[in-house]
Parts: sequence; C-alpha cells; structure tokens
Amino acid sequence: MVGNPGLVFDALGDPGRRALVASVAERGTATATELASELPVTRQAVAKQLAQLADAGVLGSTRVGRETRYRVTPESLGEAAAWLAEVGSAWDERLARLARALAPAAQSTKSSGRLA
Repeated sequence: MVGNPGLVFDALGDPGRRALVASVAERGTATATELASELPVTRQAVAKQLAQLADAGVLGSTRVGRETRYRVTPESLGEAAAWLAEVGSAWDERLARLARALAPAAQSTKSSGRLA
C-alpha cells in the first residue's frame, strides 16, 4: 500500500471535513472561497481543513492563477477501503475459528439438555 490509511482516517474523522470532501466531489473541483460561501465559517477555516485533507491525500490541489482548486483523489480512499477490507477479512477468519472451536461445547450442552 502506497499511502497511509491512518492519515486518511484522521482527516475524515471530522464531520466538517467529510462534508467538504462531499462538496468537492459534487462539484468536481472547488476553491476554499467557493466552499466557504456556503458555510457559516471563514474562508481561512475552510482552507485549513482543505489543507489537512490534501496532506492526507484525500484531496489534490492545482494552482490556477491566484486560486487553488481542490479535487478528490480517489486513490487514497481506495487504499483506506482496501485496508479496511483486509482487517475485516482477518477478523472474519478469527471469528470463524472461534465459532468452530466453540461448536463442540455448544453441541454437548445442547445434547445434554443443560442450558449454557
């Protein structure tokens, strides 16, 4: 895995930053000024959040004249999703082994008529 899923999860841990990512995704690209115009916060506050999302690799930025335009970079989100799938698969395997290990005990309790 190339990126750091931890940075992605940290960046997306804030509902405001998740909302910014959703807004950028809807628009295709956006500037801090465009996004701030729809929010009850300053452009500087939005720019700070966008910078954190860019540092985590969730957003990419391009300088166009005096503006910085942000766009969603799906690669980092894909890497984070792949990490979640990998961890989830490992837990599925552990839980399946536990269920197999507990099955004989559950069967003997069931056949003897005792409640567990």
